[in-house]
Amino acid sequence: MIKRIGVIGAGQMGSGIAHVCALKGFDIRLADVDQPHIDKGLDAIARNMDRQIGRGMIRPEDKDSAIKRITTATDYKAFADCDLIVEAATENEAVKREIFKKVCEGLVPLMGLVELIRGIATEEETFRTVREVVVKLDKKPVNAEDFPAFIVNRILLPMINEAVYALYEGVGNVEAIDTGMKLGANHPMGPLELADFIGLDTCLSVMQVLHEGLADSKYRPCPLLVKYVEAGWVGKKVKRGFYDYSGERPVPTR
Repeated sequence: MIKRIGVIGAGQMGSGIAHVCALKGFDIRLADVDQPHIDKGLDAIARNMDRQIGRGMIRPEDKDSAIKRITTATDYKAFADCDLIVEAATENEAVKREIFKKVCEGLVPLMGLVELIRGIATEEETFRTVREVVVKLDKKPVNAEDFPAFIVNRILLPMINEAVYALYEGVGNVEAIDTGMKLGANHPMGPLELADFIGLDTCLSVMQVLHEGLADSKYRPCPLLVKYVEAGWVGKKVKRGFYDYSGERPVPTR
């Protein structure tokens, strides 16, 4: 039975996972490389819960009890008594491999979807247990085969990359591309704005995984995406990407 969940990474994804799981009654161990990163994640969790309270989605006492269920750590040994560990670190294979190695040594806002990937050596009991946790969190599990980027990123990130190519080649400006996809394809958010929210560095990393893993030129990251990441313009988290977020409302930068 799953009672305590460890979350590696206190960024946007990790803090969101900790948020949802804590509200559902699980004890959470949230870890990151240092205390400032952890504090930033905890602040994000508190702010997002306050938004839920403001919208009548949860009660103030729900927030208080959920926050108390979250403990933090900068050492992977803290996961020794966790029943389930979720890795939500940066999209870098070398970093992830190092994390898995260290975690194994020490072991004895809000999306409705969770992709469940069954590896070739995944035991049926493990897969079933994780699926049960996902359902308990009121999420919809979908099964995906073990291929680079799985289902959602396999489809979504090439679309974003193509939108960046459209900008790069002058097919349209930022506003035209995003407005076109919102009104023409009924997307709630344009692909360039979505890229800013995901993080352009994360988008680039996923495209690199697809390009290297599938050896197909159609997954080649757009040079403009590479330039933005090299410039440090990686999206909303730094207030500059395809939009400028320094004012009250985002403004297209191109």
